[in-house]
Amino acid sequence: MKLTEAEWQIMKALWAEWPATARQIADRLSGEVNWAYTTIKTMLTRLTEKKALKETKKGNVSVYEPIISRPDAQRNALKSLVNQAFDGAFGPLMHFLLEDQKLPENQKEELLKVLKEGEQTGGGNGGV
Repeated sequence: MKLTEAEWQIMKALWAEWPATARQIADRLSGEVNWAYTTIKTMLTRLTEKKALKETKKGNVSVYEPIISRPDAQRNALKSLVNQAFDGAFGPLMHFLLEDQKLPENQKEELLKVLKEGEQTGGGNGGV
């Protein structure tokens, strides 16, 4: 499942605290985006159709909760990026990250640490 940037914002608001109504989600996002309530409702409908959310009716009000976890969504997004930008290979992605001049040294060290731990435990792909 591929999420748009706007859908990520909705999902983050729900992962922070759920279940939630469209109004509660709109209130959480009010400082970040300038979306109409109807826009948020449309995106919630799309996310429900994508099976990212579950909608439950309580009287006249729809209550939403995530079906997909944040780690699963992140895993899907990373796999999509690797497939699109690195021909499905994680090695070139790791090389790119380690050679990237913009990546702070402490993050490079953390990446190397995770890779070494993965080798020692036999999990060469870090669970992705």
